[in-house]
Amino acid sequence: MPVSTPRWILHADMDAFYASIEQRDRPELRGKPVIVGATAARGVVAAASYEARRYGVHSAMPGFRARELCPQGIFLSANMAHYAAVSAQIHDVFLRFTPEVEPLALDEAFLDISGSMRLFGRPIDVAQQLKQAVTEETGLTVSVGLGPCKLVAKIACTLGKPDGLRQVGPEQVPEFLDPLPIRRLWGVGPVLAQRLDSLGIKTLGDLVRFDEGRLERAIGRRAGELQTLARGIDPRPVEADRIPKSYGEENTFEQDVLARDLVSAALTAHAEAVARRLRRDGYRGRTVTLKMKLARARGTRVSRDPHAETEPQYPLLSRSRTLSTATDDGRLIRATLLELWDDAALKEPVRLLGASLSNLEARAEEQLELFGRPREDRLGPALDAIVERFGAGAITRAVDSPHKITPSGRRKRGDP
Repeated sequence: MPVSTPRWILHADMDAFYASIEQRDRPELRGKPVIVGATAARGVVAAASYEARRYGVHSAMPGFRARELCPQGIFLSANMAHYAAVSAQIHDVFLRFTPEVEPLALDEAFLDISGSMRLFGRPIDVAQQLKQAVTEETGLTVSVGLGPCKLVAKIACTLGKPDGLRQVGPEQVPEFLDPLPIRRLWGVGPVLAQRLDSLGIKTLGDLVRFDEGRLERAIGRRAGELQTLARGIDPRPVEADRIPKSYGEENTFEQDVLARDLVSAALTAHAEAVARRLRRDGYRGRTVTLKMKLARARGTRVSRDPHAETEPQYPLLSRSRTLSTATDDGRLIRATLLELWDDAALKEPVRLLGASLSNLEARAEEQLELFGRPREDRLGPALDAIVERFGAGAITRAVDSPHKITPSGRRKRGDP
């Protein structure tokens, strides 16, 4: 009877990735509080060096708050193309150890190393060699967590940062998870955490031991799933070739916007960016969604960082429409977005607009049609070729607006 190979998942997370690249490339920034992003009035922090984090600065924090906490911080514009190139180097390093790599973002990934031990030794040996290879290749540090499942590996990695390496074996999982605060569990946000706290559930161990029936009556059908995760049972595989669920773009305006010509310019930029990425990856989509964040705050909310202060709460609205056939045509996506905007008939300005396409399907083999393909279907690839050669902004589709708005600088799936 064959003996099954133990399952070992490795979570790798680069330390303060964007800020660390800037400090690596510019020695005069080393040891200083570097903050990437938040250079505009309404910008948010994309990354903060560990020197800046000592002042309470963290990613996704509004720029004004980061300046209040760290007035001596060095604020830099994000260079996403450069960060993406470094990320590709790191991904190539990961692939030396296993083909089972699931990227989560430019700076982190899950790796299934269950089949790697015969070549590289024990799980801890694999992790040590991987860390060394990343540093030798890029001059950057990566934190690593090892565990029998994704949940345990990710938490172990987080608790070991920066430049950490922590292994949690199957027999150690209960002891490792039980004392952790409830917010460490995937899917537990501020609101659910408060509800669980009202039940006396403050740690993962509290959650495991709580009566399942009572918990389900209090929070609904998710009760059993959360208790299972809290026990460290997470069977999700590492998915090396994940199929995307949607493609989207968004931007926050420097000044609140309601005028239709500005809205048209923003949605045109978003539609073209989404369509270009879809075509690059070989997908089309049927459901167009418009995201609108109102400019006037209504109260506050707890930050995603469990240790951070509350932040203004801006109402977020969305409108969607499903097309009869899937598309990767920027003009059609734009027209649909503008129809959704007109239907919403907002009376107050917005601070953010976003656009996305979901309900995706892979582009089928092209077939010759009696009268050829529609004109717009040919235009998109032609625009792509020009942008590919001359860079973003080299050409844009003419629209009924004198304004030019560019999407966010963050690199996303489908970008070159």
